[in-house]
Amino acid sequence: MNDDPLARHSLSATELKELLSVERAGEAFLAFRDEQGGLRFFTAGDRDEATDPTSTVGRRPETDLSLAWDSEVSGLHAELHHLGGEWAIVDDGLSTNGTYVNGQRISGRKRLRDGDRIRVGRTVLAYKAAQAALVQETVSAGDLPAVELTDSQRRVLIALCRPFREGGFATPATNQQIADEVFLGVDAVKMHLRALFGKFQLGALPQNQKRARLAERALRYGVISHRDLS
Repeated sequence: MNDDPLARHSLSATELKELLSVERAGEAFLAFRDEQGGLRFFTAGDRDEATDPTSTVGRRPETDLSLAWDSEVSGLHAELHHLGGEWAIVDDGLSTNGTYVNGQRISGRKRLRDGDRIRVGRTVLAYKAAQAALVQETVSAGDLPAVELTDSQRRVLIALCRPFREGGFATPATNQQIADEVFLGVDAVKMHLRALFGKFQLGALPQNQKRARLAERALRYGVISHRDLS
């Protein structure tokens, strides 16, 4: 099995500089070593989480994260799901040899935490969480002020969260889906969402993370309940 790519004292001066550069970007990423032992990084890039939340991992060259040199990795080994700046890895029988997080074989979906080590085949992938996700984990429910919603804002928020009614990992509703449900124009939906981003203290997040984070906070803090979504 390849060594931990970010093991202490294992980085050269050049690799350390590259790692710091990737970390400064603030986005989640995986670090790993290729067949020559070179340090490599995988990010979600400019992927729009609302429409394209999944990356593939495998030995095939057409996968998003291709580990073609590792013969113990399946052609399509696992999937990475990106939502609100956070990642989950999914192996629901795709791989032959399994996917391991911190030494434990997973079955289905496993949410990743900063510092997790994932093993696929003989390759170790080191996960670094997005900076926004790290900040979010330190927030307690008491830190969020009382949120007062207008009737229209509440209807928009419920429609945004509707895909989460079955629980688990989902993608928030699109502007058009919300508009169709609440009988508003798309421009009106966008206006209400901008107001909601402000009320939930999400203004500093990248635009492609705000919708998922809004849904997550609304459900986490009980502003919207799963009963509202049924």
